[in-house]
Amino acid sequence: MINKYGIKLFGRCYFCGMFMHGDELIERMNEAGRTEKPFLFGIDFEMEEVFFLADPMVQQQVLFDIRGSSNVPQPQGEAPAHQFDAFPEDYAIYQSRFNAVMDGLKRGDSYLANLTIRTPVSLSLSLREIFLYARTPYKLLLPDRFVCFSPECFVRMEDGKIVTYPMKGTIDARLPDARHAILSDPKERAEHNTIVDLLRNDLSRIAAGVKVNRFRYVEELQTHKGPILQVSSEIEGELPEDYRKQLGTLFFKLLPAGSVSGAPKSATLALIRKAEKERRGYYTGVAGYFDGSKLDTFVLIRYIEQQGMHHYFRSGGGITAQSDCRKEYNEALQKVYLPF
Repeated sequence: MINKYGIKLFGRCYFCGMFMHGDELIERMNEAGRTEKPFLFGIDFEMEEVFFLADPMVQQQVLFDIRGSSNVPQPQGEAPAHQFDAFPEDYAIYQSRFNAVMDGLKRGDSYLANLTIRTPVSLSLSLREIFLYARTPYKLLLPDRFVCFSPECFVRMEDGKIVTYPMKGTIDARLPDARHAILSDPKERAEHNTIVDLLRNDLSRIAAGVKVNRFRYVEELQTHKGPILQVSSEIEGELPEDYRKQLGTLFFKLLPAGSVSGAPKSATLALIRKAEKERRGYYTGVAGYFDGSKLDTFVLIRYIEQQGMHHYFRSGGGITAQSDCRKEYNEALQKVYLPF
């Protein structure tokens, strides 16, 4: 089934009249890198559905803003008055998912797993309006599918270097001494250390001299419910001299994103499927823009999907053996927000 924008609604992606498998996406990315031709792309979490747009600035159906590179002017001023209500799943349902993950951690199947939930929401704004007024580094709108307003870079490739900025650790910025609290929390520290190690290893698959430039720095994000603090690190490596000619080949070796899957990846992915009991689709997948010189990609989090007349906000967090179920539930709900 194809919608009016040419996007296949199930299975792999059909876009602009071209059916595309993952292998074809790799080839198109390699060719665009070699010829220095701009493109926009996206890959779902299960790596079963993809889209690729050559010369994306010339079309107005799929809207994007990748750190200022955008195909649509941004509105001036604040978002209009709006209604946004969330209807979270019962704590007991989340607890059953959490326990399934915790059982896997205790067996040694994983030592960090990202557990996500789907929260029904009621919106007075359209997905397009949310896209236009969102204040965040990365934005993407697939009409009739989803809007994403992500704060999290996946990787950037530019001038022979690759850089990633894993995010792990979120807290309400209004809490007393919130910065110290999040940085000194043993569970949060262990979770962040694990992701930094995982992504160092991932980058080492395609880059040399991988190093951590900044470790556990704190940034403040604005939401319609108030400010939150997010903890990140910066990891860098040196790419092969001919990396643009193999842009897609190198990129696919990094998937899926470690910060939204876990470690070790293969066993953790099986554990996630068992606990969540549904496909994530594009949520926690990866998208990005190549301007002919640099590739800037991001993780598809802070994400509202549309299914018919219904909307769902997808959110989650990392689970370790030290995790507290109630705290993890509250963190997942804290991430249900609009970035206005």
